[in-house]
Amino acid sequence: MHQVRHILQLKGDYIWTISPDDTVFEALRLMATKGVGALVVTRDEKMVGIISERDYARKVILKGRTSRDTLVKEIMTSQVFTIHPDQTIEECMELMTDKRVRHLPVIENDKLIGVISIGDVLKNIIYRQRQMISEMEDKVRGKIPEVIEPAVPRFAGWGKKPVDK
Repeated sequence: MHQVRHILQLKGDYIWTISPDDTVFEALRLMATKGVGALVVTRDEKMVGIISERDYARKVILKGRTSRDTLVKEIMTSQVFTIHPDQTIEECMELMTDKRVRHLPVIENDKLIGVISIGDVLKNIIYRQRQMISEMEDKVRGKIPEVIEPAVPRFAGWGKKPVDK
C-alpha cells in the first residue's frame, strides 16, 4: 500500500499559504499563478483554515459579494480535516469522500508538511492500476521476470550436494 508520504516525495513539499487578512482576490490570483485549487490559511505560521475555489464559488459569487472586498477569513473553511504522511492513499481517499473535501493538509509532529489533492490521489491510483495490469498481462503471456543476482556473493559450494568420502 502506498502512503501519503510517497505522494509528497513525488510532487514536492511546497505549500502555498495565505493570510486570513488578505483579500479573496489575492487568494484567487495566487491559486491561478501556482495552478492549485486551494491554499492553506496561516497566521504566525499556524494553520487556521483552508480556502478553495469551491469556497469562492459558494460564499462569494453565489452571495453577490466581490473578491476584492471580501477577506479570506470571511469565507475560509475553519474546520480543516488533515492526514498523517504514514496513512495510506486508500485512507486519504476515504476521508476525502466521507468529508466531501478535495484537499487535505498533511501534518506530522504538529507541523504542516504538505497538501494532498484529490487529483494527487487519483494519479497515484491510476498509476498503480496500470502497473498491476501490466504485471498481470506479463503473467498471462508467460513472460518470465528478470532474475536479479543477489548483492551478497554466495559461499563457494553453496547449493551443491556434499561429496561422499
